[in-house]
Amino acid sequence: MAANIDNHRSTEKDGSLGSSAGAVAPVAARDLDERRRAALSQVDNASFSWFHVKVCAVAGVGFFTDAYDIFAINIASQMLGYIYGHNRTLNVNQDLGVKVATPVGNLFGQLLFGWLADVLGRKRMYGVELMIIIVATFGQAISGESATVSVLGAIITWRFILGIGIGGDYPLSAVISSEFAATRSRGRLMTAVFAFQGWGNLTAAIVSLVLVQAFKNKIIHDNINTLKHVDYCWRLLIGLGCIPGCVALYFRLTIPETPRFTMDIERNVQQATQDIENVIATGDFYIDPDAAVQRVQAPKATRRDFLAHFGKWENGKVLLGTAYSWFALDIAFYGLGLNSSIVLTTIGFGTSPQKGSLGVYQSLHNVSVGNIILSVGGLIPGYWASFFLIDSWGRKPIQMMGFIVLTVLFVIMGFGYDALTKTHTDSKYFVFLYCLANFFQNFGPNVTTFVVPGEVFPTRYRSTAHGISAASGKLGAVVAQVGFARMKNIGGTNKFIKHILELFAFFMLTGIFSTLLIPETKGKTLEELSNEEQEGFVTGMILSLSF
Repeated sequence: MAANIDNHRSTEKDGSLGSSAGAVAPVAARDLDERRRAALSQVDNASFSWFHVKVCAVAGVGFFTDAYDIFAINIASQMLGYIYGHNRTLNVNQDLGVKVATPVGNLFGQLLFGWLADVLGRKRMYGVELMIIIVATFGQAISGESATVSVLGAIITWRFILGIGIGGDYPLSAVISSEFAATRSRGRLMTAVFAFQGWGNLTAAIVSLVLVQAFKNKIIHDNINTLKHVDYCWRLLIGLGCIPGCVALYFRLTIPETPRFTMDIERNVQQATQDIENVIATGDFYIDPDAAVQRVQAPKATRRDFLAHFGKWENGKVLLGTAYSWFALDIAFYGLGLNSSIVLTTIGFGTSPQKGSLGVYQSLHNVSVGNIILSVGGLIPGYWASFFLIDSWGRKPIQMMGFIVLTVLFVIMGFGYDALTKTHTDSKYFVFLYCLANFFQNFGPNVTTFVVPGEVFPTRYRSTAHGISAASGKLGAVVAQVGFARMKNIGGTNKFIKHILELFAFFMLTGIFSTLLIPETKGKTLEELSNEEQEGFVTGMILSLSF
């Protein structure tokens, strides 16, 4: 009877390979080890190709959608307040709920999908998280009242589910882009993926402005007690976030598995070598279902191995550095990003002096324009400054510089808040400093905290460790959002914001010290950065057959 060869994508559960006993292959372990290193060298030294552009675009569209969905609520929450809030504004708990639900979901999604991508494969999970995002975005847009659940309760639930999908996007996109990238351009490729976040933020503000303008006359003539056309605006603003996700879904489902996962986790050097040759040459991949599966003996991910690896200080300090740096950064990044409408209103850029429906229109218009200014003035330029310098200057210097400058900026904005917001003219200086803070968050730790965890860990733990680092960041986002909501009105409406900015300065200062724990990754291969000896990584080969 002909042998039935195990599918090469099957997952090993107990260390055995198939129903038959493994047989040591005649090929020498040293030859297999050299073949693995030669295959990895092909990826590391590959010329930039259209396949790399495809990886960047497919991963980037996900981050565009993520940012759009996350930051659209910053404007939509004001619209929700006009319709469902008491005295046309959401109370503290309502505002906190709609804003913090997504970061809480992010935290769970990053841990879950980070682990699953190391267990089941990057390709198998890529697209699943985008489907969750699409469904949850649509669910928000059609949320309504019922006898038992308020519309805000439904929105909060959907935003938590949305957060799980968005959270999964972080480790998957980071690891896929890093494992396909050549060493000399890896930083730029990963930064280009992450930079789509800035365009998503800007697009949310532009769409809001377009919708408010489109419904201008109807909003102005709306009954102030119902404002039904503002209801149209927030539903369209949120719902349109489905479109880029739907466009990218097919390409995510058809992207090939990374050769490093196939080689180091599935331990199928032969298939990985074939994948590398096909992908680099044509951008396509092929799996022969009848090919014999030859798996190598190499380090395998287990709980004991995980604890042993990260129990060493030289490895554990890196995870600590990436996790805390992201935590510190997101305290300020989401504390500002999800509350920019409040900041704009506080300095007189969002509040309209007009009363009634005309005032509603003008306030929404001003907040939309203000968010466009903040995106163009700081967020987007910061991403692209990092893009141009990350592979020449390095990740660690950019992160260190960013934390230092942000510390200084938040000290100035916090301790000088009263003077900087005293008059309309003075508030322009505050907006300038606010834009500078956005710039140096992105030309600084917001980019590098995403890039570095996708590079510095072994393949078998790369996605899991990136997920842990990203989840630490979202814990910071939750802390910032809860703290902002609870403290901003101490002493009067928005009176405590200056002290919150001072707290942001403190966390930026701590980020300087956590940066000292991470290595410089510029110009090094992923295997060099893993802190594992590569010569002798493969110790043998097993041929798995079942009859």
